[in-house]
Amino acid sequence: MTVFEFQPGNSFLHCRDVRFKFVCFAMVTIVGLATGFQGLCLLLTIPVIFLLKQRIPVMMIVRDLRFFLLLLVFVFSARVLSTPGDILITYKNIEMTRQGVVMGGLVCMRLLLTVLMCLTLIVSTKVSRIREAVAWFLAPVPFIPEKRTATMIGLLVRFLPVILAQAKITSDAQRARCIENRKNPVFRLTAFSIPFMKRIFYTADALAVAMESRCYSENRTDAGFSSGPKDWGIVVLAICFCFPAAYMC
Repeated sequence: MTVFEFQPGNSFLHCRDVRFKFVCFAMVTIVGLATGFQGLCLLLTIPVIFLLKQRIPVMMIVRDLRFFLLLLVFVFSARVLSTPGDILITYKNIEMTRQGVVMGGLVCMRLLLTVLMCLTLIVSTKVSRIREAVAWFLAPVPFIPEKRTATMIGLLVRFLPVILAQAKITSDAQRARCIENRKNPVFRLTAFSIPFMKRIFYTADALAVAMESRCYSENRTDAGFSSGPKDWGIVVLAICFCFPAAYMC
């Protein structure tokens, strides 16, 4: 089990209409792009509280997001070392500026907010409901096949846990063969990527064959949506967080 898949439950967010959850997700991420440190800290409490309430182990989240966390470290370091401004630390020809620390921190917090909000949406919503909501939002847009686009997004979300599982299987197989003891990083990368990509393509091909054999079509009768006062309540709750966050620096 990974954190990138639906976790069954009957929490408040689980029972809400997915369309309203999409609206809340858009509001929080858009406000997060414009606010400062204090506003981002306020907005980050939304996904953190829900994920903790779901009793998802923190180490499990860190394990599945470890490559993303490494990306954040790289982005922060690049901002710190490339942004001009007031010098804090100087080592040889390397300079760390105060403006770089501020900009790097803001960029990393915004990326973290977006990923945690996506994780909250995936954990609390079935893939079929996400697909139906995407089709509902794209239906008024001309020249876009909403059913086909929604099916592609649904397959992408459903395939994330499969990709992570295949990566773990390949990594364990390489570790059993002591590949990590080889000093050449290019050899280690090649030894991992080639069998990993073969597994992914084989799995994708098997999925396509299975869908064709069952005469799958994107033109299906969806279950439909039903909303109530509690669904509007999460929008009001999101506004209560976003409105003060928008004015925080």
